[in-house]
Amino acid sequence: MMKFKAILFLGLAVLVASCGMLGKGGKGGNKASSKTGWEYNNPDNGGFQADGDFNQVTGPGLTFIEGGTFTMGRVEQDVMYDWNNMPRRVTVASFYMDETEVSNLDYREYIFWLNRVYPENKEKIEQALPDTLVWRKELAYNEPYIQNYFRHPAYSDYPVVGVSWEQAEAYCKWRTDRVNEKILVDRGVLQHDNTQGGQNVFTSNTYLAGLYQGTEGEDPIEDAAGNPRRLKWEDGALLPSYRLPTEAEWEYAAYGLIGNTEGELLTERKLYPWNGSYLRDDSKKDRGQMMANFVRGRGDMMGMAGALNDNADITAPVNSYNPNDFGLYCMAGNVNEWVADVYRPLNQQDVEEFQPFRGTVYTEYKRDGDGNLIRNEFGELIADTIADYRNYEDGDYRSQIIEGLDWEAMKDQLSTEDMYIKGEESGEFTSLISDNVRVYKGGSWKDRPYWLIPGTRRYLEQDKATNDLGFRCAMTRVGSPKGF
Repeated sequence: MMKFKAILFLGLAVLVASCGMLGKGGKGGNKASSKTGWEYNNPDNGGFQADGDFNQVTGPGLTFIEGGTFTMGRVEQDVMYDWNNMPRRVTVASFYMDETEVSNLDYREYIFWLNRVYPENKEKIEQALPDTLVWRKELAYNEPYIQNYFRHPAYSDYPVVGVSWEQAEAYCKWRTDRVNEKILVDRGVLQHDNTQGGQNVFTSNTYLAGLYQGTEGEDPIEDAAGNPRRLKWEDGALLPSYRLPTEAEWEYAAYGLIGNTEGELLTERKLYPWNGSYLRDDSKKDRGQMMANFVRGRGDMMGMAGALNDNADITAPVNSYNPNDFGLYCMAGNVNEWVADVYRPLNQQDVEEFQPFRGTVYTEYKRDGDGNLIRNEFGELIADTIADYRNYEDGDYRSQIIEGLDWEAMKDQLSTEDMYIKGEESGEFTSLISDNVRVYKGGSWKDRPYWLIPGTRRYLEQDKATNDLGFRCAMTRVGSPKGF
């Protein structure tokens, strides 16, 4: 019996030792390379640093959206007869999205920062300001909204409007840099610099490139030898960029089908971001309450006094009404929302099955003759377009027809401007769709219920703005779709 126990103990010891050896080079051990055997984080062999398992932190304001497959496109009669949104099954990777639309208060913080950092550059600030004149109508008394809607604290929690697609994109970039700057300050890597300005302004890219000259904090990052070093992207501390969601991401998030499945079986499709085809709440607690902010009928923006049906004459606070199953507010009604895609009527025919997106532009950062990165006057790296696929395989190179032009011979030489230029001379035609026209979705406070359906889509030039169009941000999920 004693001999058996000794053998058992020896066997367990060997098993533990073997597990330890396996763990040394395993995924989570990060002690030695499983391919070379050299130790990680050892200054004696160069100090190559490796971290353990990584799980992305949810950025401020965001909600996690677990990805999956769904049928994207029209689920209702095409009342506009555009035939531009045929159903197609696609898969969307996991990502993050703002719980609410960007509010006036959120956007005023952006404008305040621009005024503080670029006080002498009025043009920079004016380019970011919302167009408050979008409220002006020839036959309506909307002048008070011009003065009050964006700046008065009574509307702080209301969605910002009068913002173009280009302005929304700029806000996303600014937000990325402010969030990552705060991460470094909170970790003690950098000291907060309230005097930064000109070219020496923190951006995530200039910091990673070694161009931002900030002041080192009390807890700097160290290499394996204990020497201070600049934090790297490989450390995983900085967050990916805030950005506008793609059309597929926005539509997927709006439906929130995670609450309508049993395993992989979709038990009930949705018309709106909530279950059923009704526009009023059928729960016992809130029975009869409107599910979103929209126009019930001609001239009826909010119902009668004493029984306001959606309690909003124009927009409503961004966290109004019930969230969908992903926890997102106002994915139908309140304001329409910009998405990243350029508009094409034939998107459903030219589509990738995974992560569909129309609008891909590849860039790289410009360098001087010595190979150094170049910054503009605002401290931002200057990007240069190296490939533009916004009009990739449109199948519409005949959209401008000029008599006598041999299209079959010229089609490979024609550019986007050739395809979509608005012809003014006799014999010229145009599709009126360019690479600068973007999709928006969701319906608004002045829309009929049809536009509240996530599958519907409209478009507008990216430099235009309206009083019922806002936006929310998204962020890419890195690593596992939901964690292991």
